[in-house]
Formats: sequence, structure tokens, C-alpha cells
Amino acid sequence: MSHMADDRRPVRRARYAVAAVFAVHGAVTGSFATRVPWIQDHASLSTGQLGFALAFTAFGASCSMPLAGRISHHFGSRTALRGLIALWTLALVLPSLAPNLYTLCLAMFVYGATAGMADVAMNALGVEVERLLDRSIMSGLHGMWSAGALIGSAAGTLAAHLGSDARLHFALAAAVLTLLGVLACGWVLDVQPAEDEEPPPRFALPPRSALLIGAVGFCAVFAEGASLDWSAVFLRDRLDGSAGLAAASTTGFMLTMAVARIAGDAVVNRFGAVRTVRAGGVLAVLGGLLIVVARYPAVAMTGFALMGLGIAVVVPLCFAAAGHSGPNPSQAIAGVATITYTSGLIAPSLIGGVAQATSLVVSFGLVTALACGIAVFAGVLGGGRGSREISAPAAAVPDRQS
Repeated sequence: MSHMADDRRPVRRARYAVAAVFAVHGAVTGSFATRVPWIQDHASLSTGQLGFALAFTAFGASCSMPLAGRISHHFGSRTALRGLIALWTLALVLPSLAPNLYTLCLAMFVYGATAGMADVAMNALGVEVERLLDRSIMSGLHGMWSAGALIGSAAGTLAAHLGSDARLHFALAAAVLTLLGVLACGWVLDVQPAEDEEPPPRFALPPRSALLIGAVGFCAVFAEGASLDWSAVFLRDRLDGSAGLAAASTTGFMLTMAVARIAGDAVVNRFGAVRTVRAGGVLAVLGGLLIVVARYPAVAMTGFALMGLGIAVVVPLCFAAAGHSGPNPSQAIAGVATITYTSGLIAPSLIGGVAQATSLVVSFGLVTALACGIAVFAGVLGGGRGSREISAPAAAVPDRQS
């Protein structure tokens, strides 16, 4: 018994290591988000030009994600993740160096490309650890990403409050986060392809299973993007809420998502992914209905909190389901990630366009309708598990049959 416990220790250590990588990835995002106004001023951009440049983040991620599987196949997952997370943390510096629109677009493309490849690689490793532990951990890993984003945004808020130059702020943050990320990668699993396994293609359409799973993730990310970008505006413009209440609504949405993700694995292990996502979809629909019918700020804030609670675990479980859906987790995860990134790109602008033509109430009616899709199609997350050859640092990974 103690021998088996010792054999499983590297897997548990790998779980903490990949969780640290998730937190580092989130910290980069949180750091960047707080200094966007500085970047806009430094590059002398209008609001429209800034929005155009930021769109290159999702464009870069969508173009690069299919490459992550091939890189992991060539170098092994540990070396690939170490290199990709370092490229991502160092890419944080690039937007602060851009003096104009054109260079910022290029910087954001590289920033998004490195973010997307690291995202796929770390999610694929998270799925492998989850498979070996035989219990859900993906929700908690994404909770660590949210925690890292909150820490990064807190540090960035302090830097902005002190009036520091974003070039100095990003250089220091990149140095610290690169060191932490590279050190953490020393303990992640090293997934090696089988001798007869063909390398994944450089670019390929997502497999059919990824399309179905990605559709569920699309609905969740659409609701997330709409709520994050428009909840404060909804309270201010629709319900005449104060600036403090409007900000508190967004904060409440983010907090319920983070807490639900951290606690989500226990729920998934108890009830399963399908029932958890279906119940989450019902909560999200209920939250959307409260938002649509709200006449008082407190009702809308409750609706946004329920929306965050309902969609929190959907994307982590979509990545997990994609990773277990076939023999090539990275390719399936890249397909799902591409679909969800696309949703995050179009949601804020589509909500704004619908609101301009009709009203924000109609916009969130659309969000609520898409949330119904989470509950209705949750069954596609109940796919089977794949298997690959794994080795862990410093010891052998336990055989699943022993």
C-alpha cells in the first residue's frame, strides 16, 4: 500500500506543478489587462484603433493553437511546455514597446500566438494528470488560472496607481513569471509519443468530437465575455446604478467564477461532468432571466453572480472532454480552444451591436438563449478517455492496472 502511495507521489507533484503553470499563465493576462490604458496612450490610439489591435490577440491564438500538438510531439510535453510558457511570459513585454497601431497589431499577434500554444500545452498536460489520478482536476486548474489573473491584476493596479512605466512593469513581471514558469515545468509529466505515432498536422480542422464539445464551450465563453464587458454598463445605463454598484457587479461575477472553479472538482467527482454542466447551464439560464427582467440593481447583480456560477466549470470540462475524446489530446484541445477563443472575440462586439440596434435587454436575452445550449447539449461531454505513454519526473508513474 505504501509502495503504491510512493509511486503516485510524482503524479500528485505533477498536478501541483501544472497548477502553478496555470497560475503563471493567468498572471500574465491579469498583468496586461491593467495597463491597456497606458498602452493606448503610448501608441496614441483611438478607442476603435485599440479594439482593432486587441483583436489580433485572438487571431494569433487561433492561428497558432494547432501547432502546439506538433511541438509537443517533437520535443516531448515537458520541454515543449517549458519553452512555450517562457515565450508567453516574455511576450508580455512586447505590447508596451509598440509606438503605433501597426507595431501594436504585430505585438498582439505574437502575444496571442504564444498564449494560445501555451494554453493548449498546459491543458493537455492537465488532462493527462487527471487521467492518471482518475478524478476531476481541470476545474481546479482553471481556478488557479483565475487566481493568477487576480494576482497579476492586483500587482498591475498597484503599478498603475504608482504611475510606473508599463515597460518597466512588464519587464519585471516577465522576468519573475518566466522564472516561476520554467521552474514549475521541471515537475510536470513528460508525455512522449509512441514510436509508431504520426506527428499531428501543422494545421488541421478540429475533429468532429471537438466541434460538438466546442459548441458547448462557445456558449459558455459567449456568456462570460458578454458579462465581463457589459455587466457594469447594464447596471449603469439600464438600471441607473452607481459606478460603485456597476463595478461590484463585474467583481461579483469574477469572484463567483473563481470560487466555483476551485470548488468545482469536488462537485464533478461526486456527480459527473455531464450532470454538473447541465446544472450549471440551468443556473446560467436562471441568472440570464433575472438580468433580463431586472428592475433593480440587486436583482441584476444576483443574475450576473448566478451566470458566473453556472458557466464557471464549463470550459475546463470542455477541455477535459476534448482531451479524453481521442488518441491525440493536443489536437482535440486545440480545436476546442480555437472555437472558444472565437466566441470570446465576437461576443463583446456582437452584444454591443445588438444593443445598439435594440437594447441591452435583448442582448442578454441572446446570452440566455445560448446558455440554454449548455444545459441541452451537456451530454456531449460524456465521451471516453484516451491513453498515452507517460513518464513522470524522478519516478515511474503507476501502472493503471496495478
